Order: sequence, then structure tokens, then C-alpha cells
Amino acid sequence: MFGFGRKRVRLNLALQGGGAHGAFTWGVIDRLLDENDLDFAWLSATSAGAVNAVALAAGLSEGGKPGAQAKLRSVWSAVQDAGVPDLLRLNPFLFGMSRSAPMGQVAASLFSPYEFNPLGFDPLRRLLTSHIDFERLRAFTDVELLIAATDVATGRMRLFRRHEMTVEAVLASACLPTIHHAVVIDGRAYWDGGFSANPDLVTLAAESPVADTLIVQIAPATKAGIPKGAREIAFDVNRITFNQPLLRDIELIEAARELRGWRGKKGRLGRLADHRFHLVDAGRYTASLSPETKLRPDQELLSYLHNAGRSETNKWLDRNQAFIGRRATVDLKSKFLAPPDAGSMRPLVENDELSPEAASQGSKI
Repeated sequence: MFGFGRKRVRLNLALQGGGAHGAFTWGVIDRLLDENDLDFAWLSATSAGAVNAVALAAGLSEGGKPGAQAKLRSVWSAVQDAGVPDLLRLNPFLFGMSRSAPMGQVAASLFSPYEFNPLGFDPLRRLLTSHIDFERLRAFTDVELLIAATDVATGRMRLFRRHEMTVEAVLASACLPTIHHAVVIDGRAYWDGGFSANPDLVTLAAESPVADTLIVQIAPATKAGIPKGAREIAFDVNRITFNQPLLRDIELIEAARELRGWRGKKGRLGRLADHRFHLVDAGRYTASLSPETKLRPDQELLSYLHNAGRSETNKWLDRNQAFIGRRATVDLKSKFLAPPDAGSMRPLVENDELSPEAASQGSKI
């Protein structure tokens, strides 16, 4: 661990969704919590990122940084123990199909969750209610939460903030419509936040009093080759769909920066333009994983991704800790918006290659 020396550093987190691949984000947060001089401000998150965000905030509220590390570990251990979603175990036919990846995909296309799960059973509800004290979380003011869900009727983003955080809000953010019933809150139905914000960057940058945000990206931004099989096409459509809200937010931020020369420093656009972004990217790991692994949280997968997240964050801290509060360490325009043939799309400060030995180090679940 290092010390920041002159002053404590505060950092926002922007956490993408990604199912079981969110164990990478767990590793990122776990490593950041080792730093005595680094504190968290606002947490903007979607789906699996939302689970990580509420676990982090709940743990901090109960026992500070050690409590947050313990809370995250207990939540992900529960995810591992759940394994295949319990709703599939209750239906022997679907459980048998789920053990074959192609047949599992067929099952998802043939049956609505209202047909194979008419009572709307969601094992994530039980997991969250048994590990997260939402009443205490709502009263904890050290961090702010922006948890994204998608309004089914309008397709628009809904952000649930800390003071209104409930288990339903987190379930709404993680509600894949092919697996779960829509989550109804105050008479409105919601699906996964990844359709509309994955995660929200604009509200975070415009409203947070802290001007540094670390994005933890789970889904690969690009993928080589042309998908030709039905399953591969479906998975790539899913990847593109869930990355679009992030690209939209980055386009808005870059547009605000282009206006910097004449619109002055004040106001929402000024805060967007001046916000400093940083990035830890899981793409090199998740791109090589079968998309089905998002729904198969076995111990080997979770340990691998958790260790990868810790290792990547350790390297990011070594290279970039001196710049937090001073300048951005990722060029969002080059990384996300440049054409593929426009040259390098790497962060301003590049990471070293991760050795197989480093990837395998770290604690086990």
C-alpha cells in the first residue's frame, strides 16, 4: 500500500453491469479499500455494478473499510453458493436445459419468465435482504448512490439515489427481462439499467462535488471477428446494446468539452467538461470468456476475475495515484469514440501486461 501523503483523496466510482463478470469489479474495490488515504464519494452503478455498490456502501456503514471488504466477500460468496439460479433448480426441465449452453439459449427464447417462473421468484432478493441493511444504508451519508434502472414503458433511465434505496431498486437495476419479471416500484415497471445507463456518467460528473471518477468497465468495448452462429450473433447484439448508453454519455461529455472555449467554466456543462476520468478495464479478461459465464458464478471464475481486478487496480494505482485530483488518466474520446483505424485507443497512462502468475495471485473466495 502507498500513502497519498499531503491530503486524503476522494474518488467517485462508475460501475458497469455484467452478471458474474462483476467479480472483477469486486476485485477492483477490494484493492482500493486497502488504501488508507483514499475515500469514496459517489457510486454510480448498474446491475451487477449496483450489487457491488450497495455492498460497498453497506459495509462502510457497518464497519468502515474492513467492514466493506468483508461485506463484499460475503455477498460474492453467497452468489457463488447460489450457482445456477434457484428458479431453474425449481424446474427440472429448465435446469436440464441450462446445463447445456445451446439448449439454455433455446430455453430463454422459448419461455417467458412469466411462464417458467409464474410466482416471480428471484434468488437475488433473498441474497440482498440477508446481507444488506437497507434502512441503515439510506441513513449513511458518507457516500451517495446513483443506481440505474430502465423504465419499461418509456425506455428512459431512472436513477435511484441513496435516500430511496431499497432491495426493489437494486433488483430493478439487475432485472434481465428474459429471466425475471419486471420489478414494479410505485406503479412503474423496470428492467435492467444497462439498457439506458451502464453506468450513468453524466449525472455523476455534473452533480458530484468530487471531480474524479474511476470507471470500471466490464464489457469489452470492441471484439474481433464477425459473429456468424445464432448464439454468437445474439451475444454480440447484447454486448453492443449494453455498451451504447456508456458511449452516449461519453459523446455528451466530449461535446461539452468542445464547447469549453466559449461557454465559460460555470454550470452543468462546465462541470461535465472539467471532470477527470480514470479507467480500469476488464475487457482483456472478459473478452476471452464465454458469454454464458455471466450466469454461471462458479468459484474458479469468480476467483479468477476477483484476482484480475485486484491486480489491474494495483497497477493502475502505481501508475496513476499521483494524478488523482490533478488530471485525467484516460482519454475517453480516443478510447471509446475513435474509429478502429484511427490509431491507438489506449489510456493516456498505459498498463503493463499482466503475467499469468499475477493473474493467479490473490485470495480465494
